[in-house]
Amino acid sequence: MSDPVQGFSRFTKEEKIQWIARRYTAHPQQTEELLKKYWNADDQLQRLHDEFIENTISNFYLPLGVAPNFNINGDLYAIPMAIEESSVVAAASKAAKFWGSRGGFRTRVLGTRKVGQVHFRFPGDPGTLKAFVEAAMPAIMQDSEGLTRNMERRGGGISSITLRDKRNALPGYYQLHCEFETRDAMGANFINSCLEQFAATLVAEARTYPAFRDMDQPIEVLMSILSNYVPDCLVRAEVRCPVADLDQDFGMDGKTFAKRMVQAVQIAEAEPFRAVTHNKGIMNGIDAVVIATGNDFRAVEAGVHAYAARSGTYRSLSHAEISEGEFRFSLEVPLALGTVGGLTQLHPLVKMALEILGNPSAPKLMEITAAAGLAQNFGALSSLVTVGIQRGHMKMHLLNILNQQGASQQEKEYLIDYFRTHTVSHSEVMEQLNLLRNPG
Repeated sequence: MSDPVQGFSRFTKEEKIQWIARRYTAHPQQTEELLKKYWNADDQLQRLHDEFIENTISNFYLPLGVAPNFNINGDLYAIPMAIEESSVVAAASKAAKFWGSRGGFRTRVLGTRKVGQVHFRFPGDPGTLKAFVEAAMPAIMQDSEGLTRNMERRGGGISSITLRDKRNALPGYYQLHCEFETRDAMGANFINSCLEQFAATLVAEARTYPAFRDMDQPIEVLMSILSNYVPDCLVRAEVRCPVADLDQDFGMDGKTFAKRMVQAVQIAEAEPFRAVTHNKGIMNGIDAVVIATGNDFRAVEAGVHAYAARSGTYRSLSHAEISEGEFRFSLEVPLALGTVGGLTQLHPLVKMALEILGNPSAPKLMEITAAAGLAQNFGALSSLVTVGIQRGHMKMHLLNILNQQGASQQEKEYLIDYFRTHTVSHSEVMEQLNLLRNPG
């Protein structure tokens, strides 16, 4: 094991690559060549990418695809999706085309409030603390005016600040639970700046509050940070059609298909092991749009999965029912997204993806993203309850296997044609590839 490196962040990019390659890889020259192969030929564009994060050595590419034919509230979209998993874009596109002739996706934003909290300890009487917070509130609002002025001009700002007694969880623990409207910005920097100012004012006001005169440190702020759990930043997406309109494409009559779909969702609502995979399929669609539009997919994932467990049991995010002769399939999901700030103004492909979507507002992007998640869920479930998930997935995965084995273009063309009528499995692909390479 080599000694710890000192001053790594001050190395040039070339020096960082050499250091990594020579200490941690078996073939340093090949490593250096591979990393440089993924640099952008445009030096200005590469410098832009280098400055997104620290200690950059190369670029890590994901495929950027497009799922066309999304009819969302009567408008037609082609949705950019950045993802590496086979069959996701194909499934979303197929579902979009299917529902496009059946009224399309109906979406509606149910709320856009986001949350942040000041976490602090207070050792005294809760009634005294409540009176103090009420007295300090004018100062808290006044001291944050410089931070909120521009956001308020755009129709956003602070929605509410509430004292929460959390002593049942931890001794002496309280929160300022704060809600915000951030308009088209995701708002993380705005919210965190506000929270830190709230905390500073809270501490300063406590020093001169008469009832705290005999206390050395009445308010001990532990941290001030936004929450990625945003149950009031919520969007709904739905598709519906007469059960009779499901008679085609699924190899069974519409009534049977609809019942099987409803039962599949009921299982995901009742069984957490199934619900996790069920919701992962939804996130295949959502994350792909979130990444393509420069938003934070880790924050979205964390908030969505917390929402799925809000009842105390992890459940399906989507719902299905047969009512009044209609099959209805819907999704409600919290999505804190932005269309201004961050990578949306910096990353050229993000700017292009937003342009393809018509430069949507943040609420409109919520609706588009939810529709992509619902489409992906419908595509996955419709396969599961009919032919099974592997037929379509493995055919899309075939090229990955062939590329891993260094197949030539001629070998690829032959095997793609062969597996049009044969079941794809890794072992079968390897066997057929070996027969091609070693005939007789």
